Amino acid sequence: MSDYLADVQRYDADADAGVVEKIVKHLGIALRSRDASLVSCSDPSELARVREKWCGKKLGEADEAAADAVIARVCEAMKGDRQKQRVTFYYLVARDMGRLGDL
Repeated sequence: MSDYLADVQRYDADADAGVVEKIVKHLGIALRSRDASLVSCSDPSELARVREKWCGKKLGEADEAAADAVIARVCEAMKGDRQKQRVTFYYLVARDMGRLGDL
């Protein structure tokens, strides 16, 4: 858990540990797989999955264009990371959508 929080804090120094823990619990067993624990911004199917499963279902964002815009901003913010941690990516998406409190 502390590794995930430390990675999120690289982008948001005031990151809420409780919110990070909720994201970790939400992702559960998927974090055990190296491939599933990372987000690839160069893979359109991966970004569509983030939009549908995380933005749409979990965060309740019905506007696909708005979700795509947030995802693109997070990809840009994390472009320096070759391997983008899914927990951090999801945290930043939720933060940029103003939905951290909904988790």
